[in-house]
Amino acid sequence: MLAPKKLLIGALALILIGLTQSMFIVRETESALNLELGRVVRYDYAPGLHFKVPFLQSIEKFEKRLMTRNYPAEQFLTSEGKILNVDFYVKWRIADLAQYYRSTGGHEDAAAARLAEIVKDGLKGTIARRTIQQVVAAERSELIGDVLTFAGNSVKQLGVTIVDVRVKRIDLPDDVSESVFNRMRQDFARQAAQLRAEGEEQAIKIRAEAERQRTEILSGAARDAEKIRGEGDAKSANIFASSTGKDAEFFAFYRSLQAYRKTLGRDGDVLVLSPDSQFFKYFRDPAAK
Repeated sequence: MLAPKKLLIGALALILIGLTQSMFIVRETESALNLELGRVVRYDYAPGLHFKVPFLQSIEKFEKRLMTRNYPAEQFLTSEGKILNVDFYVKWRIADLAQYYRSTGGHEDAAAARLAEIVKDGLKGTIARRTIQQVVAAERSELIGDVLTFAGNSVKQLGVTIVDVRVKRIDLPDDVSESVFNRMRQDFARQAAQLRAEGEEQAIKIRAEAERQRTEILSGAARDAEKIRGEGDAKSANIFASSTGKDAEFFAFYRSLQAYRKTLGRDGDVLVLSPDSQFFKYFRDPAAK
């Protein structure tokens, strides 16, 4: 009786082990690859519970999310023949799981190393067509586009997709940085001097034009003032002559009052006149006609 129980327990244990070995779970963040004696059998598993042939087939799981790898500074030559130290990082994900496994053996470090060489070749070609200033001022999308153009076919053969390439830092080697900075300062100083000269030239032109307009406005105003003043004097003379003709006696009286106002009543003035002078005509006879 004991032997059949042991056989039954052994059989159940083998069945349990077989079931556990035949089942596997794929999470949302994973991709699974089914290998049969090292040969890729299937790699399109959806998230959930799946089965395989126990002991004959094995499952390799890989990261489905974006992966980021930082790379130390590398030296690149610009179109001017200057050396740049460039730090960069790459964001990438697995695009073709079977191709990725065949190319890298499923090792992330191996994939990252090969990806670094591909990206460095792209950066080398991209930077070699630009000057230092163009590299620094380049738009990120333009730089990434050029790198992806260089790296396109090689990345496909690796079975991955490059999502982003970002340059973190661009430095010059210590032995050339000072000379480059001096040349850049000289270029900026020359540009500043040129801009100042152009600005001064424009200022002279503007001042000359303003002075010309000022002269024209003042001369025009003086001309108009003289014209108006002459017209006023003419009208005044006409009115004065017309008034004189209408009442000569009143005009004589008015002129005498003006003469009295201007000559009499000021301290220290001395008048030497004959008492019967015409100057005192209206003092002697206020009602004189």
